[in-house]
Amino acid sequence: MVQVRKQKIADQADRHHLYQESVQDTEAEIDFVEDTWRELRNRPAELLREDFCGTANTACEWVRRDQYHYAIGIDLDAEVLEWGRLNNLEQLDDEQYARIELLQDNVLDTQADLADIILAMNFSYFLFLDRADLLEYFQGVHVGLVEDGILFLDAYGGYDAPKELQEERECDGFTYIWDQDSFNPIDSLMTCHIHFEFPDKSRMEKAFSYHWRLWTLPEICELLAEAGFDKITVYWEGTDKKTGEGDGVYKPARVGDADPGWVCYIVAEKW
Repeated sequence: MVQVRKQKIADQADRHHLYQESVQDTEAEIDFVEDTWRELRNRPAELLREDFCGTANTACEWVRRDQYHYAIGIDLDAEVLEWGRLNNLEQLDDEQYARIELLQDNVLDTQADLADIILAMNFSYFLFLDRADLLEYFQGVHVGLVEDGILFLDAYGGYDAPKELQEERECDGFTYIWDQDSFNPIDSLMTCHIHFEFPDKSRMEKAFSYHWRLWTLPEICELLAEAGFDKITVYWEGTDKKTGEGDGVYKPARVGDADPGWVCYIVAEKW
């Protein structure tokens, strides 16, 4: 009798789906973008550009919110754009689908339409490893925004951020593992991986890998100012008094907590 080998969960899992489930919270992200825009501008935003868009999950959330919302997603990776087209854009209705465009392009060279809002989330711009390249990107974004446009970024840090460590978090049906594999304090370059582990103990090793620079908030804000942005504001997460954990509410701040790990938003305004 021939014994059939049971296929491991890791062999059947889809890394892009796992990423969206474990890393992204597009509803909360767009909530923050919309709320902040309303506080800062007296007109509705229509065109959002998502840089390093990957599967364009966030861009899809934007067009679902309002019949007057349009989105452009830009990424260099043809494979991930096609996955997003088949798995995210195809979930939109015909009218919503007509209001989103995906471009396989370099964010440094793109000639996309001027946007009200540009997003570079999930620390994607950390992929620029030196000051000149990050400044060039911010300058290009400044040009790519309308006269009163806004750039939204996120950033992370804390005294655990440069450590070589692994952190696990339980998700629905799998474990998300963040692996800070190496860090060079001389140039702040680091290599990180995302692994996934499943109930049958199978693992998807290095589902995603990143070689980037751990940029500090002063560096980022100074480069944004040099690129021409008129007002740069850090939005810091509040603390839940009962749990001592983050409460998911981000407000403008000049002083942050010296925590082992934090994530914040940076809002750069053009006038």
